Amino acid sequence: MTSGPTGVAPLDAVFGLFQAGGAVMPWLGLCTVLLWYALGLRLLALKPGSRMDPIRRLKLRLAGAEKKPTRDIVEGALDAVLARVRNDAPVPSTVMDEVLAPAHAELRKGRVLVRSLVGIAPLAGLLGTVTGMIETFRSLAEMAMFTQGGGIAGGIGEALLTTQMGLAIAVPGLVVGRMLDHHEARLHGDLDQLADVLSRRGLRGVRA
Repeated sequence: MTSGPTGVAPLDAVFGLFQAGGAVMPWLGLCTVLLWYALGLRLLALKPGSRMDPIRRLKLRLAGAEKKPTRDIVEGALDAVLARVRNDAPVPSTVMDEVLAPAHAELRKGRVLVRSLVGIAPLAGLLGTVTGMIETFRSLAEMAMFTQGGGIAGGIGEALLTTQMGLAIAVPGLVVGRMLDHHEARLHGDLDQLADVLSRRGLRGVRA
């Protein structure tokens, strides 16, 4: 196995990190994988499309303009609207809620999981901190400086490492998650604007 600059194989370094962190580290590793998987789902659901106003986009569609190749949530919502609305009369709000419900649900995909993992990771790190301190105090009580678990040094190392790992998972996840939440809110606003115009004026008002 190829070693890195310090002479330690990368895989061995990862195993060493997990071993030094104690029983909590595998759970923190799982949190990392799940968090970035959920962020990936959010990113795909919120993939950027046209920044054009949704009413303007619908007007172009009604005028026979070609659809752009880039697909997004709003474009899918416009497809659903045009498939359901058959005349120019105002559309009841209940119908608009039903038509746009799948788009709103798609925008929320992965949000709860991201927020849950961002909250869980620091708590799991804190649990590792408590476990490491217990090991430290146990070693002090037994006056055993070198035990199988690493004694005082091992307990303190476990406590600090798991705290650091929990924060290292949560902080980037929180930042990226907030950015995606902001984009989600903008898209929800676009869909609400579309529903409001169609409920009040119908397609006739969009064409005007």
